[in-house]
Amino acid sequence: MKKIIVVFVFAVQFAIYSQNIRESLEEILAKPFFDTTLAAVNVYNLTKGLDEYKKNNSLLMRPASNMKVITTAAALKYLGIDFNFETRLCYDGEIEGSELKGNLYVKGGGDPDFQTSDLDDFVADVKKLGIKKINGSLIGDVSFKDSLFWGSGWMWDDDPSTDAPYLSALNINSNCITIIVTINEQGKIDITSEPETHYVKPISFLRETSTPKERITITRDYINRTNDILVKGEYEKSKALRIITPLNVYKPEFYFLQLLKEKFANEEIEIVDGLNISKLPAGAKEISKIERSFGEVIVNLNKTSDNLSAEMTLLAMGQRYSEGPASAKKGLKMIDSLIIECGFNPRNYRIEDGSGVSHYTLVSVELLTGILKYMYYEQPELQKVLEESFPNAGIDGTLKSRMKGTLAESNLRAKTGTLSGVSCLTGYVTGKGGDKYAFSIMIQNHVAKTSRAIEYQNRICEILANN
Repeated sequence: MKKIIVVFVFAVQFAIYSQNIRESLEEILAKPFFDTTLAAVNVYNLTKGLDEYKKNNSLLMRPASNMKVITTAAALKYLGIDFNFETRLCYDGEIEGSELKGNLYVKGGGDPDFQTSDLDDFVADVKKLGIKKINGSLIGDVSFKDSLFWGSGWMWDDDPSTDAPYLSALNINSNCITIIVTINEQGKIDITSEPETHYVKPISFLRETSTPKERITITRDYINRTNDILVKGEYEKSKALRIITPLNVYKPEFYFLQLLKEKFANEEIEIVDGLNISKLPAGAKEISKIERSFGEVIVNLNKTSDNLSAEMTLLAMGQRYSEGPASAKKGLKMIDSLIIECGFNPRNYRIEDGSGVSHYTLVSVELLTGILKYMYYEQPELQKVLEESFPNAGIDGTLKSRMKGTLAESNLRAKTGTLSGVSCLTGYVTGKGGDKYAFSIMIQNHVAKTSRAIEYQNRICEILANN
């Protein structure tokens, strides 16, 4: 009889406890903001194995970068943290003395985190062979992937934002460049880039005036698909100014090759015939390769919400499990496999890319939470990697400035997602009572500032952390 009473008391307490969460969340979602804005919320108690709250659970909505939750969960399962993105340096022909009588090749494998500094290793490896002259071309092999440079449903006017990087088998510096415009008090204009390169061409349309009315803008001539950097606007006479703007670059494979060529030039290694794109011939000899594991890539992918990393991860899944060049369509088959594994039907959703940049992609909070549940219960080791790759509230990534001074700080780990009129948050949090929750919050079709949607997301998460 005593045991029955204990169980009964626990059941009553849990009912009240769940009701408090429901009431608190309902109070938030009854705010006037949601009269014209759509919200879907799913909260699941992983510790007790029970739903805490559902609203518009199966409604299809745009996930924005919450799509990366699905992509990275699938990659952890089907690629594994030890999968390597490879970039290979090879040559054909023969090395005679200090001259390579042939071509130098870089074969891309979709590494999304390759940086200018990595080129130093390639240059050093060529120097070790004693080569001072390449009597041929510097050639990029981009056959790893298909020729599509953007995802399905990406918006043309996102160009030249760094959030819409051009996709290639050869990526470098996130396929972006930073433009710095400096104007001193004497009116001297200096336009530089980081990294320094001749790949882009700065063109100034700046005008000096005592009463500037037009702000200075820095953009790339994306309409004509060139890498001309256009600097326009007015600046005030006798006033120093410095503006820094990151931009994407067109044809990143040539950007990669140009930066490598300039590195060679700095070391007085001559390339006779310029830059080209072609397939690595059979019998070419490998000089060296740079490898980067998915275990490294997933951190930047989720912490900073890197779209290039997500798309290259999707391609890697497609390339590993299908023949021929990698493509998003092939990678999405692995996403479908994960959805089935989690007990859902992929035909109930529309998924077009790996990053969530696409405005065509439609999923539900039920699916997102379901994937978090599956990883927690069925793939605990991989779930730990996934959770730790998410931004930590108040600490790092895209949540660095959010929920500071609350019980969610340094506790909640979740993936943010933002598009025009869309704000989402999906992840894990532990309540002060010890229960762990998986949750997904999708808010969209709002015209107010995104900060309003974020404010309500934060409040929901703080309620969970306080329980």
